[in-house]
Amino acid sequence: MADSAVKPATTRMRAERLEARITVSQKALIEHAAALQGRSVTDFVLSSVQEAAAKAIDEHQRLTLSVRDGRAFVQALATPRARAAAHED
Repeated sequence: MADSAVKPATTRMRAERLEARITVSQKALIEHAAALQGRSVTDFVLSSVQEAAAKAIDEHQRLTLSVRDGRAFVQALATPRARAAAHED
């Protein structure tokens, strides 16, 4: 069997397309960064966008409290009010 007929296990079918209009300077910057990492522009862009998307989703799903709010939350869990008292408010 010829080597060209064997696809690496890491190859994934790419059926979708993503297009963007960018400036000349943006393209030059992206091409330079990809070249420094020894990657294709497509690989560099897809990897970067995927990382940014995962980070945005993670940040959106994470609840962040200030130290004061965190202490109040822990205090509320540690000393819950009685059910009857909660209905009086």
